[in-house]
Amino acid sequence: MKANAPVKINRPLHWFAIATAIATFLLLGAGGLVTSHEAGMSVPDWPNSYGYNVFAFPISKWTGGIFYEHTHRLWASVVGLMTTILATWLWRKDSRKWMKWLGIVAFLFVVAQGVLGGLRVTMKMDSLGIFHGVVAQTFFVLMCTIAFFTSGAWQKIFENKISIVPRGLRNHFLFVTILIFLQLILGATMRHQHAGLAISDFPLAHGKIWPDTNPDAIARYNAERMEATNVNPITAFQVVLQMFHRIVALVIFAGVAAAVGLSVKRLGKKDSLTKLAFFWLALIILQIALGIATIWTNKAADVATAHVLVGALSLVTGALWCIIAFARSAKSPETQNETFGAFGTFAANK
Repeated sequence: MKANAPVKINRPLHWFAIATAIATFLLLGAGGLVTSHEAGMSVPDWPNSYGYNVFAFPISKWTGGIFYEHTHRLWASVVGLMTTILATWLWRKDSRKWMKWLGIVAFLFVVAQGVLGGLRVTMKMDSLGIFHGVVAQTFFVLMCTIAFFTSGAWQKIFENKISIVPRGLRNHFLFVTILIFLQLILGATMRHQHAGLAISDFPLAHGKIWPDTNPDAIARYNAERMEATNVNPITAFQVVLQMFHRIVALVIFAGVAAAVGLSVKRLGKKDSLTKLAFFWLALIILQIALGIATIWTNKAADVATAHVLVGALSLVTGALWCIIAFARSAKSPETQNETFGAFGTFAANK
């Protein structure tokens, strides 16, 4: 196929990809509710549910934490089926070889995610829950990118005369997006330690700018905690981890705010990437507000889950901004040898 030749858009495939991405987002929410309600081991066996086939488990038994864990498994099965259909559809109908293989990668991701979820139950390892959460976020980004790559908006990048994005601006956005991903790993680590809130106040931390972490202070924090039963005592490491989480949140906010300013300066207010940057900043502000609300509500399940979901949207927004920016810049012969240039040219040519 000739360079920059248009790729025929398969609209049913595109809308199915969008539906799969939305289903994945809802699955993130279901998983978040499982963790927020401490319901991860409410169904102690896998792949069955209390000895029943997962699809034959009586509705009358969907009570308490079982409801959250079992419905999470059912919805995960739906997402798995949709991903399988999407991968097959891409392989059979998308003319781009790299898209065919991207569908296979998505299929392997959803299989790995299911295995991680099952092992988390059978091996009773909280650490696997962290990997399960991180892979879920990565899979959501992958599904959103597939939905974008099957859209007309992706093809228009190579058809229209759009200004090149400066390398420094691209690298800034990429750095902040990676930082958000690392922040989500920190958040997953905190959530899957099942120790409630290591720091229960804000903007101070146990009444100070930087909390004491000596053994006496940790003992006092545990004695003063408000959580109900079945909550593990916190440790000095968890207190420091949560403080680091707060610091990184401030760095991300500053990075995204700077990204907006740089976009306005380098691309102009009317550029689509600048508008996307403003949306990104709004998501980060909402994410910080939900993080504060999580503390002030003593980690209310719905608030904590919303915090996870907005974090996922923040990561996807940064990833899509980077993809568009690098693809736009790859249009130029002078930039085709840069990091994304080879992929951008390949994407346009196949």
